[in-house]
Amino acid sequence: MSLVPHATELLFALGLEREVVGVTHECDYPAAALARQRISRDVLPDGLTAAEIDADALAALEPDLIVTQALCPVCAVSYDEVAELARELPSSPEVIALDPKTVGETLADVDTVARATGRREMGADLVRRTVERIDRVSKAVALPPSARPRVAALEWLDPVFVAGHWTPQMIELAGGEDVLGLAGEPSRTVAWETVAAAEPQIVVVMPCGYDAPRARAEATVYASELARLGAERVVAVDASAYFSRPGPRLIDGLELLAHILHPDSVPEAPPETEALALRVQG
Repeated sequence: MSLVPHATELLFALGLEREVVGVTHECDYPAAALARQRISRDVLPDGLTAAEIDADALAALEPDLIVTQALCPVCAVSYDEVAELARELPSSPEVIALDPKTVGETLADVDTVARATGRREMGADLVRRTVERIDRVSKAVALPPSARPRVAALEWLDPVFVAGHWTPQMIELAGGEDVLGLAGEPSRTVAWETVAAAEPQIVVVMPCGYDAPRARAEATVYASELARLGAERVVAVDASAYFSRPGPRLIDGLELLAHILHPDSVPEAPPETEALALRVQG
């Protein structure tokens, strides 16, 4: 059972789709996950994000393993609540929390889940293929520091949140220089003036949990603030799919970033992301 979207994606990537008995209301990828029983629901008004465990449904599914996270109480059900509930279930399920803060830790999570589910070989293969794709990107954008564009990744616009955790590493791997984010550290709030003072050449708008059209809509609302940053380009991306969730699709986000930052060196983005990098006019 998965209580966080990126864990759902990982379980399916490890070939465990038939063994995933329950997911949350936010688990929307891959498409097959939509057919699994939902054991959480949104309890706040439309447009906000929260979850509540359906304890009866969870108990009826008799899971052997529950995969959740403790990194963000907004993004998924509280780990403490899950652990407490698991202790009361007749099936006595194991509870695993995936809380990566870096790109390397996201790869380590693959091994953690693979070991817990008896999919060690598939996990090793997934890590190998991901590392190969990372290496291809790094080689494609192996440019001198002077050729690296200055990048600001904004995870929210009101207030302004600078993306942290794995995102600064992704920008670096994609051939950019993150002028505000701190690798491995939480996202943080800053003033618009702080972003302008960093003099970014490219601004990537990636509101946490939003897809590209919603990101562009948010950027349009703050077009005047974004225009005052003086960036050469402002690009809206699908954060929900490729940046907010530290799952298998982060590598697609990395390849998309490399295409955005260095279109001459990386002329094509992954097919599924091709239409999701959207320029915003100030």
